This record gives sequence, C-alpha cells and structure tokens, in this order.
Amino acid sequence: MARANPTYSPSVRRRRLGRHLRRLREDAGYTMANVSERLGWAKAKIGKLETSELKTVKPADLDALLTLYNVEENEQREALHQLARDAKERGWWWKYRDVFGAESLPDFETEASLIRTYQVAIVPGLLQTPEYAEGVFSGGRYTSAEHIKRQVAARMERREILTRYDRPPRLVAVIDEAALRRPMGGPEVMRAQFEYLLRIGQLPNIDVQVLPFSAGPHAALGMSFTLLDFPDPLDAPIAYTDSVASGVFEETDAEVESYTTTFGELQGAALSTVHSARFIEDILPEESDES
Repeated sequence: MARANPTYSPSVRRRRLGRHLRRLREDAGYTMANVSERLGWAKAKIGKLETSELKTVKPADLDALLTLYNVEENEQREALHQLARDAKERGWWWKYRDVFGAESLPDFETEASLIRTYQVAIVPGLLQTPEYAEGVFSGGRYTSAEHIKRQVAARMERREILTRYDRPPRLVAVIDEAALRRPMGGPEVMRAQFEYLLRIGQLPNIDVQVLPFSAGPHAALGMSFTLLDFPDPLDAPIAYTDSVASGVFEETDAEVESYTTTFGELQGAALSTVHSARFIEDILPEESDES
C-alpha cells in the first residue's frame, strides 16, 4: 500500500507533470497530432496526459514521449519519472475520501505556499475548533453522530498543515462579520472558537481579517471562495468555490485573476489584523453574557 505523504499533493504533481510534458512537446516543435502519428497513440491520450486527466502515467509511455522529445539527460528523465510515481501515491486525506470526495481541497492545500480565503457564513474550515466544526456539520441534512464525528476528525487533520514543521503555508483569511455573528453549538462553543482565532492569528504565517457590516456592499456579497498559490512556477494558481453537492475548481487565467482581484478588494475593505483581533475581543463578552 502506498504511503500517505503529508507534504505533497498527488494532484498537484500530476498537473505539474502534464505542464512539463506540454512544454517539452512545444519546445520540440510537435503538435499533439504529430505525437499521435509518431507514437501511434490516440490524440485524446496525449491531451489527457498534458491536462492531468490520466491518474496514472505508465513508465513506458513516459519514456516514449521523452525519447521523442529528445530528452537525453538522465537527471531530467528521473525527475519526471519521480513526478509520475508521486502522482500515484495517496495523501493523508485518502482515508477520508467518503468525506472529501475524489478531488478535494485538502489535496491542493497540502502543497500550497499561500492560501487566501473569504468566508461569508462560517469561520474557515482551516481555523475551526472541533466543537465549532461539529456545530457546522450538525446543521446539514440529518446524519448519524458517527458520521459527524468522522467529518470533524477529517477537518481537524486538515488544519494541521498550518502548524507543521515543514514549510507551512501562509494563510490569509478574510471572515465576514456574519460568520462571527452566526451561533454554532452555543455560546461556550463560540467563545472557544473566538479565543482560538485570537491565538492562531498570532502565528507568523496566519493573518485573520474581519470584514465588518459597516464596510457595506462589496464585490463578493454572498460568495465564499479560496485561492491557492504554489511554490513551483509550473503549478498555476487555482480558485475553489463551494457548492451544495461538491466544490468547483477554477483554473483558467481569467477566472483566477477575477477572484484574485476580488480578494484584493475584500482585503482592502476588511479591518487590519490588529483591529480584527480587537473586533473579535469585543464580541467575546457578548458571548460570555449569553452563557
């Protein structure tokens, strides 16, 4: 059984391999039709290799492409074969595939260098306490206590990337005031959640900003989303939005740029990290009075 590596994403590695192969093909002066004719492969197969739709790249197929593209350097060949091997291994979230689904946000979060998220209705999943997360999951369709427990466990393991020793990502979280005003699990749960936000927000790689009601209308009304950037230049940024059934990944330059611009506007309208902490502190007594 493949080991679960906590610091890299098979999906990111597969995307990176595809981009390498496309660049090598273009540098060699081939079209996909040329490669299809030379190797006797279906054109669709080449396209799926370059867009990471194929979950597994056979070593023999990779060698055939590298030979056609005149890649003779053993070190470069081995690096690409290692990417193909990494893409087959399973991340820690695989054991929670019933919770996260086939291609999930944690799959990409684990290798991101920068995560920017705006949440309008709840505290971001990466910043939730177990009790708060339980309140979130209890608000959905009726499900067993055991399943909710499993969802909470998955979310708690997911947030460990923020405090890991090996290159934790930077997180910039803009939280709408509505998320802080919506009770989840009762006053004590909310108080503990606010106290956790104040503690975790002191870490050098985490910025927590509150977007207050007083900011008025803005470009992302009613819309939560997450942006992920990666350290390797070949790994293009992606945007992620939640839907009722599943999450949606946006990878086109135009879509990602639109979300990036919107996030910049949200940050500009939000309170600074210092004033956000004071805002959260001011809410704490309110929660205490209700308990």
